[in-house]
Amino acid sequence: QVQLVESGGGLVQPGGSLRLSCVASGSIGSINFMAWYRQAPGKQRDLVARIISGGSTNYADSVKGRFTISRDNAKNTVYLQMNSLKPEDTAVYYCNIFASPRVYWGQGTQVTVSS
Repeated sequence: QVQLVESGGGLVQPGGSLRLSCVASGSIGSINFMAWYRQAPGKQRDLVARIISGGSTNYADSVKGRFTISRDNAKNTVYLQMNSLKPEDTAVYYCNIFASPRVYWGQGTQVTVSS
């Protein structure tokens, strides 16, 4: 009964900001890492950002310097702060948690960047 609930998506103008949140509940176990993926129309789902339990992070080149991933391990929550948004950031954003040996996904939240 593990559930990942995402929130924070919406419509913003280019240059705007959004903060995405993902809260995991249930018997999830020890989390190895948390991540955000996104999938734009006609494209595959790809990694946006990842944060490891020790705090190290990885970012896609397309978002480096604009997005920041963070987490609260005690609350099994991961955040994605998105600044200086561009139209090409438009996608469905998915929360991902790896808790060996299982992988969990959120339902996705739509982010639309348009003038």
